[in-house]
Amino acid sequence: MRIEVTGGVPKDFALAKADLKAAAAYFASRSRARVGGTWHEVAVHLVHDAASDAMHRAIMGIEGATDVITQAYDAIPPEAPGLHGELFVNVDQARRAAPRRKGWSVARELLLYVAHGMDHLSGADDHEPADYARMRRRELGWIRAFVV
Repeated sequence: MRIEVTGGVPKDFALAKADLKAAAAYFASRSRARVGGTWHEVAVHLVHDAASDAMHRAIMGIEGATDVITQAYDAIPPEAPGLHGELFVNVDQARRAAPRRKGWSVARELLLYVAHGMDHLSGADDHEPADYARMRRRELGWIRAFVV
């Protein structure tokens, strides 16, 4: 599976782009293992509020920036069957949200958004409280298991 990271990790996040890419690959492998199948490529786009708002409107029809937007695509013939996906991860939201979590860094918040997006790519749904809690436990486990 190919992982691509576009955009820059802000310097104050103290997270190397290579480490973010490695984390994304790990989270993708864990997510894929949940459901099986072939994943070809996932692009992780680091964006700011304005781009997050634009993508949120375009993809989901919802106004306003959000933490992560997940978009999955099926292969187009003659490509082999499998998943192609994109995550639009909001670095501004990570910067705002991290201080509200005790002992939590902006880098860890960013990793949480990437893990959450990968979880959605495997079909996980967080519309109901129990589903949200299940996803959060799984994603936090992935973050704990991944050592930067």
